Amino acid sequence: MEFQIWAERYRPAKLSDVINQKHAIERIKAFVKDKNIPHMLFAGHAGTGKTTTALAIAKELYGDSWRQNVLELNASNERGIDVMRSKTEQKDEAKRRNLPSVKDFAKIKPLGEVDFRIVVLDEADALTQEAQHALRRTMEKYTITTRFILICNYSSKIIEPVQSRCAVFRFKTLTDVDINRYIERIVDGEKLKIDEKAINALIYLCEGDLRKVSNLLQASAAMKEKITEDIVYDIASKAKPMDVKEMLEMVLNGKFMDARKKLQELLLRQGLSGSDIISEIHRQIYSLDSLSEDTKVQLIEKCGEYEFRISEGGNEVIQIEALLAQFLTLSKK
Repeated sequence: MEFQIWAERYRPAKLSDVINQKHAIERIKAFVKDKNIPHMLFAGHAGTGKTTTALAIAKELYGDSWRQNVLELNASNERGIDVMRSKTEQKDEAKRRNLPSVKDFAKIKPLGEVDFRIVVLDEADALTQEAQHALRRTMEKYTITTRFILICNYSSKIIEPVQSRCAVFRFKTLTDVDINRYIERIVDGEKLKIDEKAINALIYLCEGDLRKVSNLLQASAAMKEKITEDIVYDIASKAKPMDVKEMLEMVLNGKFMDARKKLQELLLRQGLSGSDIISEIHRQIYSLDSLSEDTKVQLIEKCGEYEFRISEGGNEVIQIEALLAQFLTLSKK
């Protein structure tokens, strides 16, 4: 059988199968039923079904010929204005890379019963301001033959003139129940053996991103016949919540050297990154009942400070040890 990543294999093909975006899907279905959609802007957290919904719209409108009537572009790859211009207007470098042109595609009439083609611009919030202004004019000029679906994580980065030309749909973060349903779909489809703790680990790590769920599951399934919690955390290269919580409790109980040894184990033996450990420390702060609310607020601020230091090139071991020292100091106060 041909190899296929599970994120694509288990991508819903119909609007009715998109997970837990009922409010947006019901409005979109009405447009699709009339075979006349407006320009659309899909905004929301990564992995919540934005691209899936755009492709499902195309498949329901065009059937088997949807590929001939849809242009998919990832705006983060080609951020500049050249991708918006016609080929005769593109710079020499853009020509050499054989960029697809939104304008050239928009000029061509569609195949089939539907009166328009669709341009899907994924990660549209990565487009430069100049490219967005060029896009605005293209949306106006070719609105009879082409509809645009813009997909982004942050709608605030899309200029107001483009937003005003689109029907805006906001995709909410998926719940643990929704993610569990998706995991069950893959487990049943691939006939996987997985324990309950591994499922809980997947839900915890993915943070509402179904794409991350499917990739972690596929990588874990390739490791061993039965997927366990340890395998999931090893594949994700993330710190186990209990390990980080244990380290923090050692510090709060005055056992700084023991906490330091635990940190060494996480960084050196398990090979985790300093940023990931700080992210998990941040998540665990809220569950530390021995700390006052005021102390938690100060520690959260410290997490941000030390995460920034690491991102600027600071030594991970030194910075996280300094953060643990802040825990000890603030807890005594």
